[in-house]
Amino acid sequence: MRVIVALGGNALLRRGQKPDAQAQMDNVCAAVKTLAKLAEQHELVITHGNGPQIGVLALESAADPNLSRPYPFDTLGAETQGMIGYWMQQALQNALPGRQVLAMVTQTLVTAVDPAFDDPTKFVGQVYEEDEAEKLAHEYGWTIKPDGQYWRRVVPSPAPQRIVETRLIRKMIREGVVVVCAGGGGIPVVRDAQGRLTGVEAVIDKDLTASMLAESLECDAFLILTDVPRVMRDFGTPRQSEIAHTTPHELRAIEFPAGSMGPKVEAVCRFVETTGDMAAIGRLDEAERILEGTAGTIVTPNGRWPLTSTL
Repeated sequence: MRVIVALGGNALLRRGQKPDAQAQMDNVCAAVKTLAKLAEQHELVITHGNGPQIGVLALESAADPNLSRPYPFDTLGAETQGMIGYWMQQALQNALPGRQVLAMVTQTLVTAVDPAFDDPTKFVGQVYEEDEAEKLAHEYGWTIKPDGQYWRRVVPSPAPQRIVETRLIRKMIREGVVVVCAGGGGIPVVRDAQGRLTGVEAVIDKDLTASMLAESLECDAFLILTDVPRVMRDFGTPRQSEIAHTTPHELRAIEFPAGSMGPKVEAVCRFVETTGDMAAIGRLDEAERILEGTAGTIVTPNGRWPLTSTL
C-alpha cells in the first residue's frame, strides 16, 4: 500500500521534556524503529509537527539584539523542516541501508483571501502581561489576544490548498524513495497576481495538510500517530469509552476539543469522505497493528477494516 504517516509532536518531544536537540534526536531514532518496518512493506510518506521547535526559534529570533526584526514565521517553518528533516533522514538511512530517503522543504499554498487572515486565532510563542504584549505588538506589528490571564501573539491558520511540490513527491515515491515532507503543515505561501510565490505569517494545521497530501498522492491509508491508543467517546467523564472502528458520519456526531483531538478527527474524516479509503488515529508503536485492523481508531466508509481478508 501507499501509506502516509502524520507524526504527532510526542514523536519528537515527549511531554515534560526540555526541547534539547539530543533528546529530540533520541526520540526520532525511537520513532524510526516503527517507521522503518512500515517502509519495508509499503510505500511511505512521513509528515511531522514542529510546534515546540518553531517556538524555540521564534523566541531566539525575537531576543536577538543583532536583528532589527524577528524572522517571519514562514522562514522559521523552513528552518524547522530542515532541522527535523535532517534528523529523520539520517535515522531512516541508518535503519534502512540501501534505501533512498529524502527530506524535502515543502511549501503549502493557501489563498490570500482566506477568512483566517482577517481573524488570527492560532496562539504562538510565549505568554506576556498585557502591557508587554501591547508594546511588542506595536514594535513588531503583531496581533495579540488574551490567553487565560495572559496575552499571546496570534497568527492566521488558513486552510491548506495544495503542496507546491506534490508532483515531485509523487515522482520520488514511484522511484521507491521514502519521503519526509510537509513538516509543521508546510511553509505557508500565496501566489501574487503574476503567479509568484510569497511566504506569509501563518501556521497551517499539520493534520489537515497531511490529509490533503494523502488525497493528492492517492494514498491507500492515512495514519495520524500520536501517544493515545484510540479516540475516546465522552473523554474525561465516567462514560468515556474507546472507539475502535467507525465511520466519518459517526465521528462527526461527537464533539471533540478544538485544540487537540478535533483537528485530527476532522483530518481523517475528510480523507475517508473524499477517497473512500482508510484513515486511523493511534499510537506510533502500534502502527503495524493499526494497518492490520487490531489497534487504533480506524475510520472507513462502512466502519470495517481490512476490507478483504488480506491487505
